[in-house]
Amino acid sequence: MASDYNPYCKLTRVWVPDPDDVWKAAEITRDYKEGEAVLHLQLEDGTPLEYQVGPKANALPFLRNPDILVGENDLTALSYLHEPAVLHNLRVRFLESNNIYTYCGIVLVAINPYEQLQIYGEEVITAYSGQNMGDMDPHIFAVAEEAYKQMARDEKNQSIIVSGESGAGKTVSAKYAMRYFATVGGSSSDANVEEKVLASNPIMEAIGNAKTTRNDNSSRFGKYIQIGFSRHYHIIGANMRTYLLEKSRVVFQAEEERNYHIFYQLCASASLPEFKDLSLMSAEDFTYTSLGENIFIEGVNDADDFKKTREAFTLLGIKESSQSNIFKIMASILHLGNVEIVSERDGESCHVARNDVHLQHFCRLLGVELKQMDHWLCHRKLATASETFVKTMSCQQAINARNALAKHIYAHLFDWIVEHINKALHTSSKQHSFIGVLDIYGFETFEVNSFEQFCINYANEKLQQQFNSHVFKLEQDEYMKEDIPWTLIDFYDNQPCIDLIEARLGILDLLDEECKVPKGTDQNWAQKLYKQHSSSGHFQKPRMSNTSFIIIHFADKVEYQCEGFLEKNRDTVYEEQINILKASEFQLVADLFQDKSDAPPSKASKVNVRSLKTVPKVPNKEHRKTVGHQFRSSLHLLMDTLNATTPHYVRCIKPNDLKEAFSFDSRRAVQQLRACGVLETIRISAAGYPSRWTYPDFFSRYWVLMRKSDLTSADKKQVCKNLLETLIKEPDMFQFGKTKIFFRAGQVAYLEKLRTDKFRSACIKIQKTVRGWLQRIRYRRVRRAAIGLQRYGRGYLARRYAEFLRQNRAALICQKQYRMVRERRKFLRIRRATVTIQAYARGMFTRRIFWEFMLHHKAMLIQKHVRGWLQRKKFRQALDAAIIIQCAFRRMQAKRQLKQLKIEARSAQHLKKLNTGMENKIVQLQRKMDEQSKELKTQNEQLVTANASLGSEVTKLQKQLEQVRSQQPDGGQVESLQEEVERLREELQEAQAHRKRMEEEHGNEKLSLSQRVEELEAENALLKVEKDELNRRIQQQTMNSAAKESSASLEMELNQLRERYQDLIKEYSRLERRYDNLKEEMDLSKFQPGHHRNPSNQSSLESNSNYSSVDKYVGETDDSIQQVKEMGVENAAMDISLFMKLQIRVRELETERKRLQVNLDKMEEQAKCKGPEPKTPTSDVATGDLVYNNLKESEVDGGLNSSKEPLDKEEALKAYHGLCESKKLLEAQLQTQTRQHRDELEALHTQIELLKDDLEKKQELLNYMSTLSPEAKVDYTVQQELTRLTNSNLELKGMVEKMEKNERKLRKQLRIYMKKVQELAAQAAAHDVDQNKDEKNKMIQKDIRMTKVKNFEGMLEYLKEDEARLIKTLITDIQPSMVSATVPCLPAYILFMCIRHADYINDDQKVISLLTSSINAIKKVLKRNNDDFEMISFWLANSSRLLHCLKQYSGEEAFMTQNTTKQNEHCLKNFDLAEYRQILSDLSIQIYQQLIKVAQGIIQPMIVSAMLESESIPSLAGVKSMGYRNRSSSMDTDADGPTTYTLQGLIRQLSQFNSIMRDHGLDPEVVGQVARQLFHCINAFTLNNLLLRKDICSWSTGMQLRYNTSQLEEWLRANNLFQSKASATLEPIIQAAQLLQVKKKTSQDAEAICSLCTALTVQQIVKILNLYTPLNEFEERVTVSFIRNVQSVLQERNDPPQLLLDTKHTFPVLFPYAPSALSLEAVRIPPSLGLDFLVRSGPTPSD
Repeated sequence: MASDYNPYCKLTRVWVPDPDDVWKAAEITRDYKEGEAVLHLQLEDGTPLEYQVGPKANALPFLRNPDILVGENDLTALSYLHEPAVLHNLRVRFLESNNIYTYCGIVLVAINPYEQLQIYGEEVITAYSGQNMGDMDPHIFAVAEEAYKQMARDEKNQSIIVSGESGAGKTVSAKYAMRYFATVGGSSSDANVEEKVLASNPIMEAIGNAKTTRNDNSSRFGKYIQIGFSRHYHIIGANMRTYLLEKSRVVFQAEEERNYHIFYQLCASASLPEFKDLSLMSAEDFTYTSLGENIFIEGVNDADDFKKTREAFTLLGIKESSQSNIFKIMASILHLGNVEIVSERDGESCHVARNDVHLQHFCRLLGVELKQMDHWLCHRKLATASETFVKTMSCQQAINARNALAKHIYAHLFDWIVEHINKALHTSSKQHSFIGVLDIYGFETFEVNSFEQFCINYANEKLQQQFNSHVFKLEQDEYMKEDIPWTLIDFYDNQPCIDLIEARLGILDLLDEECKVPKGTDQNWAQKLYKQHSSSGHFQKPRMSNTSFIIIHFADKVEYQCEGFLEKNRDTVYEEQINILKASEFQLVADLFQDKSDAPPSKASKVNVRSLKTVPKVPNKEHRKTVGHQFRSSLHLLMDTLNATTPHYVRCIKPNDLKEAFSFDSRRAVQQLRACGVLETIRISAAGYPSRWTYPDFFSRYWVLMRKSDLTSADKKQVCKNLLETLIKEPDMFQFGKTKIFFRAGQVAYLEKLRTDKFRSACIKIQKTVRGWLQRIRYRRVRRAAIGLQRYGRGYLARRYAEFLRQNRAALICQKQYRMVRERRKFLRIRRATVTIQAYARGMFTRRIFWEFMLHHKAMLIQKHVRGWLQRKKFRQALDAAIIIQCAFRRMQAKRQLKQLKIEARSAQHLKKLNTGMENKIVQLQRKMDEQSKELKTQNEQLVTANASLGSEVTKLQKQLEQVRSQQPDGGQVESLQEEVERLREELQEAQAHRKRMEEEHGNEKLSLSQRVEELEAENALLKVEKDELNRRIQQQTMNSAAKESSASLEMELNQLRERYQDLIKEYSRLERRYDNLKEEMDLSKFQPGHHRNPSNQSSLESNSNYSSVDKYVGETDDSIQQVKEMGVENAAMDISLFMKLQIRVRELETERKRLQVNLDKMEEQAKCKGPEPKTPTSDVATGDLVYNNLKESEVDGGLNSSKEPLDKEEALKAYHGLCESKKLLEAQLQTQTRQHRDELEALHTQIELLKDDLEKKQELLNYMSTLSPEAKVDYTVQQELTRLTNSNLELKGMVEKMEKNERKLRKQLRIYMKKVQELAAQAAAHDVDQNKDEKNKMIQKDIRMTKVKNFEGMLEYLKEDEARLIKTLITDIQPSMVSATVPCLPAYILFMCIRHADYINDDQKVISLLTSSINAIKKVLKRNNDDFEMISFWLANSSRLLHCLKQYSGEEAFMTQNTTKQNEHCLKNFDLAEYRQILSDLSIQIYQQLIKVAQGIIQPMIVSAMLESESIPSLAGVKSMGYRNRSSSMDTDADGPTTYTLQGLIRQLSQFNSIMRDHGLDPEVVGQVARQLFHCINAFTLNNLLLRKDICSWSTGMQLRYNTSQLEEWLRANNLFQSKASATLEPIIQAAQLLQVKKKTSQDAEAICSLCTALTVQQIVKILNLYTPLNEFEERVTVSFIRNVQSVLQERNDPPQLLLDTKHTFPVLFPYAPSALSLEAVRIPPSLGLDFLVRSGPTPSD
């Protein structure tokens, strides 16, 4: 250190003692010089203080740490390590930041908040899993993760030691540690061991916890739970050991305390029916539960807790009968406490009250004899050397014996429950390692301390010794690893105190010796202690007492009262009472008190049950172990276990005695810190080199103190050494290790002071320069202002003079213009008057001339018209005379011509000419009549034939119906139904007639009111137009307003449904994988030598079990075509007439077969009624089958005219099996016919009901019509008519659509059948019969390709036996690199082209087999490559493309809108693959989820390092001391150091994902959804880590984070993914970065924060504000008042109570329909794939 450095100078802050607050902060007001007796201080409230210092007075006060170090996660990171610094740091973290956990080296200090905090959820466990201790904020999960990781890494057992006084939260901490192990190391089997381990907690809390004045759920025993792990570090079992149960609580509780919870839970559930025989009452009515005078705990429901306790018993496998016995014993203890013992008059004897009900209940519940228990409760047996006699007891002695018996029963029951819990948690598997959790009482000191406090403090002395040695060893190991010279550190060794207690002739030995003395007393034992240990430095005798002693423990002096020590150490219970219990009729009660030596021999149990309390050996009192001896033995065993493990320490602190939430009592906290060893850890650390910095961190922090030449040096280590040797002159104040620099206490504060001074001087220089610059700017601004003012003033004067000149000139111009205007107006007025006079005069003369001209013109018009009229009259007269003359002449000519025609008509030659044309017409008409008569005759013959056939069929059906009626009992019912139908028909006819009359009546009214109707219709039309217009406007308005809301709600509901569905798919795939794994394990376990081969169709059968069959259209001609195919191509060369004949004949034979089967059923029913007949139904069936097949064969043989050779035996067997199958088929058809008959009956009933309803409606209609007025009747009639016409129109439209659909279906089938017939004909004509099958198939394919090329374009044909080869080549063995140079998604196109060919040939089995095999093969490939992103992306793209192809070519109009004409021709013709589309959609979702899982697993290790830790902006982040965080023992690093990732590395990985998916042809929408999911993962992990790390919540981190998120957004824009909503997922982390950067002072800042952080919850905002840490002293901390202000503004929000984001959340994926523009015939198959067995059925592009 520099020689001139004086730490106690002016303005230095120090700590001074205070009686109330323990320590108070003060500031030095005057420099202190060495040797002065007074240090001048000023307290924080302004009070001056003269602090006395010197050899005889106080030492110099402790120095305060810089503000930058206040609130550190690790106390050892403080520069000054002492008690006030530790206390202040804990207070600041607890009260201001609400952080209840703090590290102190290897110790986790946990302060009880007395409030439920949301920091223990599953997401928090996920966040801490896999993290190094110190990387995250202190937490119990961090300690548990460190233990779990060290167990896996070092393969060494671990222990977590949780200690603290009552009410500090030990049990809760141990519970959360076990929950962490249960979650992280869950069992690999279905045994649910982790649930059983957690289930033991409610049981142990019920029987071992009680309410005390300090804690509502205080553990009154110690326990050590060993959680066993397998080689794969899964929980396989557990074991529990208990220590020193507080038995005295069973019979005594202090005020405001309670007994054990189980008693109150039983009393609260006394009303349950199964507990009626326990005779329970309220807890207030039992002595043992009412001594504390308060039986309730606020906020606790004992009945609900009891349900949880019983559920835990059941989960651990304890039977209901055993549970019932346990509750009986518990109830018997309560009744025993109410047994009334009455003293006799002499005072030396007593008796139980007569007919004591509670004693009767006690004996009944335990199954013991009432008289004996009544006797031995008040008597005891004394044994001497010669005789044994019974002695009475006083009332107090009997009460003490009764209480001792109650304690003894409870203790044995407690041990029994622990033993059975261990049995339930035991496993037969080999335990590889374990983690122990020790929940034990802390150091205790009360006003009256007895035997229990002595044992507790003894145990804490042993644990403190182990803790000190472990801390000392860690310090030594750290120094040795770094090659630091080791100097012995003096630390407190409490071995003398332990020897005082447990050594030979120690306190415990003397206590046991006094217990063996027949008349030993507590006073005698105290005198022996005084005599033996008066010289010990840890033992003292009180001045004012002879029955107590003082032990100086490591934490404090404790005075123990000797009264009761001997009795509690003996734990005396009278043998006679125990013998009565041993003779109980209940096996459980008898087993509780059996000696281990008397127990029957049994098989060696592997359960290692180590309980503190062992069963006493009553017969030999000399060898019976005392309680102290047992406790010492179990404690030694515990210490051996802990010494064999790696310990981890959790010290629980109780902040106040009032149980107030987040209230800190400094005096109570200091007491516990001293008692739990935290300050001892600080002292050991402070004695060495407590502050440790790595070289890079030191360089990053203190580079400002270096020279410019040092900054460019590559050897950072040497630069740091040179700097320290320059700054700190004393070499002992620091040491250089291999990777770290070690500092003495206070040196980091000195360096911080130098760094602050450097920054301060730099700030002063910056301020000086800036102020000078500002002054220069101000001077220039003033000078510019003055020059400007002058310029503007001079300009103003010049402008005034110019204005004067302008005004002068303007006045002259105005005068001139005014004078000119005045003279001009005068001249114009005279001129207008003259012109007006002239105009009037000239107008008068002109009008006179015009009038004379008009008179002359009118006279001429009159003359013209008169002359014209006269000429027209003359012309009309001449015209009339000419017309009359012409008519007379023409009449004369016509008469002459008529006379001549009459003469010619009488001649024969004329008639011949006319008849010539008529004969031709008659012949033609005769021929047409003959043709029509022939057609009519043929039609009549066809009708007669049809009527005859129909008549015969009707007669047959009537006969069959009569037979059915005769056989079935419900025939009469059918006749009655028919009669009823006839009656209803008659009623219907009457109703129709009535309706006709009504229609006639209303006809006249309709005619008379037709005009009125037309008017109304016109008005109605107008109203409708107006209404439609209004409705259109209203709908447009409502649609505009509600469209957004409805679309948003629908989209949200749709996303929720998708998410649920995809979660189900995810769960299904997980179960499917688990099933496959189990199946593989079973196959391996059942494997036997030799080769086992399954049937060839087994795989297809297994794979088909999960999928339904493909729907297809099956016509009547399918069977005939299939028969022709089976007969062979050579026999199929026939004409179409024979083919149709075969079809008709087969149909008739099927009908005949059905009729025969109906008769067969009738005969069977008759046989059942009449008895057995010689001819069995089987023979009838066989005969029917034989006749049927003979007819079919004869028809086929006759039609084909071909002979067959005799069949051999194998063919006969095949034929027989075929007959059996046909028989089954016909039976199924007959059953179907029976069901149809029943359906017809039901239809008749339904028709009757419908007719009845129709009649009722019509009757109601008539009644309603009769009540209406004429106008209303017309309106109603019109309305009804419109409704009827509308309905009939809709029905007709539906029928038309249905008929059109059927027409299209039939045409499609007809085209298919014609193609098949043509193909068969072409095959038969092209080949000979003797060619083999392979050559024939090749030639057929060749011919078909040559003749029908256009029909086969875009198809790939393969043989059935090549399907496995196709799947293996195209799916199983393919690699993405093999098709990288081809069309994306080539396997999908090839598979679809194969499916299309199978559809074309109408082979449904081929389609089913190919699709099912493909799906199963894809699943197997993905299972084999479950972590290969490229392979998963490849098959996601191909699966989705195959799905799109099935949609695009399905033939559905919705998917054909974007197709080309050629693509529409390639649509599937025969099969509807909608079900397989759904299966492929589910498969795509599963592959997508697997892709997301793999991608998240790759980028997850990069996220925190890239987003928060790497310096994207160099030299921006500051580094602070991390204390224990950088200890090598807690870091999981390799030899090369920890792996770090940068933002560029993360972006490169994302770019690699994007390029892989795009190269594989994955749809851009799906790529966007993948990016959105990955960005959500980045956001969740980054924000969760930010919320759990105080060291990175700073302004510089906010700047780095904002830059990183902007880079990610740029990456989205560069890859066209910005519209995928991926950027919206980064909104929380962007707002968190902005929150770290904004101002945090005023109320306006609080409101700005609340309006800014809309994507963050209230808890997240408050947590970030609490964690905000300034990196230097120039930043200000966020005040508590500001955080409270933000909380008050945000209290209106209804955010979920969740701190961390769900990292496992998955957005629902959607595969939008994306048709391909690629034509199928353009797909090329590279030869490298080896698919030469596929035959392209159409022309290739090269053709």
